[in-house]
Amino acid sequence: MTSTKDVAAMLAGTTPPASPRVPTLRTRRRKGFSDAVLPYLLLLPGVVAIGALLIWPTLQLVLISFRKLDLRELVTGQLVWVGLDNYTEVLGDPEFWTITVRTLVFMGLVVAATLLIALGVALLMKQLNPIIRVILQVTLVVAWATPAVATTTIFQWIFDQQYGILNKTLDLLGFEGFIGHSWFGNGASTLTVIGLLITWQAVPFVAFSLYAGLIGVPREQYEAAGIDGAGPFQTFRAVSWPAIQPILTIVTFLSVIWDFRVFTQVWAVRQGGPDGESTTLPVYMYLKGIAGSHFGSAGAIAMIMLLVLVVLLARYIQLLLRSKEVDLK
Repeated sequence: MTSTKDVAAMLAGTTPPASPRVPTLRTRRRKGFSDAVLPYLLLLPGVVAIGALLIWPTLQLVLISFRKLDLRELVTGQLVWVGLDNYTEVLGDPEFWTITVRTLVFMGLVVAATLLIALGVALLMKQLNPIIRVILQVTLVVAWATPAVATTTIFQWIFDQQYGILNKTLDLLGFEGFIGHSWFGNGASTLTVIGLLITWQAVPFVAFSLYAGLIGVPREQYEAAGIDGAGPFQTFRAVSWPAIQPILTIVTFLSVIWDFRVFTQVWAVRQGGPDGESTTLPVYMYLKGIAGSHFGSAGAIAMIMLLVLVVLLARYIQLLLRSKEVDLK
């Protein structure tokens, strides 16, 4: 709005004073050196932690696997490099390959049992009424949270030859042949008990993960499948399976990693016995390293196990990227 003084100045032929310029919000601020460095400074603590907790111990393990590190070298501090001799010794041992095959078969069976039982439990939780579902979920959490050593002790008592409740129950049901039956008499039976123990502890986590995927499916999709005349199996394949397939892939690879390197349950039950028939690769590495004081050979076994896990991880990343490509398309 023009004031009276401005009008008078314009009539007198003079130029009116310019109005002050208001700074706009679009004024750009130059990006300084601190702004460019700040993201890297924020990432630095995480990188240091990863390097200290993962990279440095792995590097030390690699160096140990190329050394002769028995009890004598450990005490005297003598540094003896042997190159690939530890790997040659381990890979040339027939016992190593027997234990490797046993470990892979044991891992595959336990993972398959875990996934099948967990999938059934997840589908069951979706169909139960809220009260029964909460009771089941609390039971699963308690089973999952129980320490491995305590659970192993309970299972040893259940399958005990003389005082085990399983043999007594089977006897009451009419199976008199199980009186005094030893569930730890051979490697296959011992690994079966250990597999049941590991599966019992692993099912809750996998079941909750799959259940989270199932409840994320909108109810309208199930209603639409019912209107189209789809049965339970067809509804599961068309509606539920696409929702839980990515989660199932993740928990499968996690279970493979966990069951491949499981040690506590196998060692606590029979220390790899009887006669080494239930020995797996982690137990074999422990017997070579801690019990046998051949830390170089144990380092070579650990590196071989690490390479197997890296191959599995690479396969998982490949599947994950492939699924991302499908989603993008």
